[in-house]
Amino acid sequence: MAFIQLHEEYFKTEKWIKHYSSNHQILIVGDGDFSFSLSLANSFRSASNITATSLDSYETLTKKYKNAISNVMALVRLGASVINGVDATKMKLHPHLTLRRFDRIVYNFPHAGFYGKEDDLHVIEMHKELVRGFFHNASGMLLPGGEIHVSHKTSAPFCNWNLEELANHNSLRLSECVPFRIEDYPGYNNKRGDSERSDEPFPLGECSTFKFTLDDWYENTVSHSLASQRNLSCDHGQLYYDPGYKSVNFDSKYLATPEKNRFKEECSRIFEWYFDHVVKTTWCPDEWVDYNVHKGLTLGYHRFLTNASGRPSSDFILFLEEIHRISISRIKWLEGLLEDTRY
Repeated sequence: MAFIQLHEEYFKTEKWIKHYSSNHQILIVGDGDFSFSLSLANSFRSASNITATSLDSYETLTKKYKNAISNVMALVRLGASVINGVDATKMKLHPHLTLRRFDRIVYNFPHAGFYGKEDDLHVIEMHKELVRGFFHNASGMLLPGGEIHVSHKTSAPFCNWNLEELANHNSLRLSECVPFRIEDYPGYNNKRGDSERSDEPFPLGECSTFKFTLDDWYENTVSHSLASQRNLSCDHGQLYYDPGYKSVNFDSKYLATPEKNRFKEECSRIFEWYFDHVVKTTWCPDEWVDYNVHKGLTLGYHRFLTNASGRPSSDFILFLEEIHRISISRIKWLEGLLEDTRY
């Protein structure tokens, strides 16, 4: 009863600052001197729901920003998780983030660094590569209904980054674009973050917060894929896939030969451990497992092509990797339960 009362009281005191609630699990990426994270935390009067990250190491922070350490200390006192050395293009592999999922993932004014004029095509491509890598990682770190927010300048040449196109290639769609006003976040100080002028602000000009959500077909395909796992069964020592309708094999007209080979290689890379496990526990010949499981996955790929016309095949590989991640997470959870029952 006490827990229920505490739970109800928690939601009664929900606090908001612009797009962010104290009930959201929030990941903030590339936060410079951590002043944006602290602005949210001060508004919530708590940071227990905030994971604040920066690319810089702790030592580098002390050299680049005069207020970074005091901001970090304030965040920690308020209950935040503060992680240094987080690369936005590899963050889903970070040991402190790999199993975490969030309601909001925020990246304010991503920038790859000062390597020339901002309208130089090579520099623009560097910035786009950074954002592309971020979307690739962030798209697999959302809770159901979650959003990815990128605040970004909208004037030339920054509009040439084509954020929406980069997001679309990573199973994301633009749900809303709203003006960004720094005064909405008291205490936030945008920083250049590079060169000897790291601690100086940069002119914002016209800028907006772009809000992205997962494509509906992405979530539906993942749901179908997870449900289809229940259809894998063993009969007379042979693993087979029974989806309830005609299956499609690797010689299907839907897969050109180079794509077929790459798809099979990627499946093997992701699910190699499972194949080995099935062979050892059911005594099925390797070739039976390999053929039948891949046949089922090819069926899923055919459905993907039908429901997501125009999407790159790499998106389906993302689905498989997410299923793999969910399975590994479940295994670790079960192992924890087993450990608890030993005492």
